[in-house]
Amino acid sequence: MHTPIPDLLRLLALPVLGWAAWRDIRTRRVSNVTWYPLSALAIVLLVLEGWVAWSGPPFAREWFGLQVVVSEWYFFYVAVSLGFVAPLVIAFWWFRAFGGADAKAFLVIAALFPAYPLYHLGEWVFPVQGTVLGVFSLTILTNTVLLGALYPVSLFVRNLIAGRFASVMFVGRVIPWDEIPTAHGRLLETPDGTSRSGADLDAIRMYLRWRGIMLTDLRERATDLRDPATLPAEPNPPTDGAVSTTDEAVTDGGAVIERAQISSKSGYEDPWGAAHFLDGIDHGAYGTTPTQLREGLEVLVTEDEVWVSPGIPFIVPMFGGLVVAFSYGDLLSGLLGALGIVAI
Repeated sequence: MHTPIPDLLRLLALPVLGWAAWRDIRTRRVSNVTWYPLSALAIVLLVLEGWVAWSGPPFAREWFGLQVVVSEWYFFYVAVSLGFVAPLVIAFWWFRAFGGADAKAFLVIAALFPAYPLYHLGEWVFPVQGTVLGVFSLTILTNTVLLGALYPVSLFVRNLIAGRFASVMFVGRVIPWDEIPTAHGRLLETPDGTSRSGADLDAIRMYLRWRGIMLTDLRERATDLRDPATLPAEPNPPTDGAVSTTDEAVTDGGAVIERAQISSKSGYEDPWGAAHFLDGIDHGAYGTTPTQLREGLEVLVTEDEVWVSPGIPFIVPMFGGLVVAFSYGDLLSGLLGALGIVAI
């Protein structure tokens, strides 16, 4: 038997998602353009395979000399993939379980992989492990969740071995302060101790770029720079806070009034000018409040090491889940079958 052409075309998702995963690790940003080719392919394959399924038995047709084969349950698979998996993904995004790029990637997967593909390699047929429902996008989703669950476990083990015991050891890691400019995630510290509601690191970068100062200088001149009167007269664009892959040139924005009439950090109505910064930018700072920003800056200018939540770049386990789905198949069904809970 030969692998159907539509299933071969679906393999294009591997390099695209692999590149997106690499970008997600480096910058936590994936352009919308990334998903356009796969979206177009998904629409074409849905129309083509839908036509074959609508034509009825034997559910196999030649289209411009290309073999197209679908299951008699094809419309059921499409209904579950687009009617259940896709809305579930949107719900995850709505409740901030993952980001916008993650949601877009999975919506494309829901449209591109409604049914299990079949790949013939000699006498072997992949994927090996199927499911009761037979909805491939659901397999990719469950594989992704299972692989993603390994991340907090690895953080816990890493912190346990290092002897770092804290309430955030399942979700965070300790890094030196000078890695903050290129780190992703959220601070898990405030001046009062560890916290799950620390400042977003993208918001920290936005503030530093807006102010035109490096974190090193902020630490060295913290006593003076807490004074909001030292804010630049002409701030720089804050950008979106993404990690830059090139060296950034920053300026202090021109005239700066250097005065530190009160050395205590609590002596100013708006320490660090945090509220002024957030009021002055024309877009949000990832939900960061003036208090969170102030507390984050205080931690970064006083501590040599800080707890951060690196977050889960969800497209990375998604790519892993796709690779496993193409080769082995459904991890959950295989696990449950091994435990004797279900038989596939």
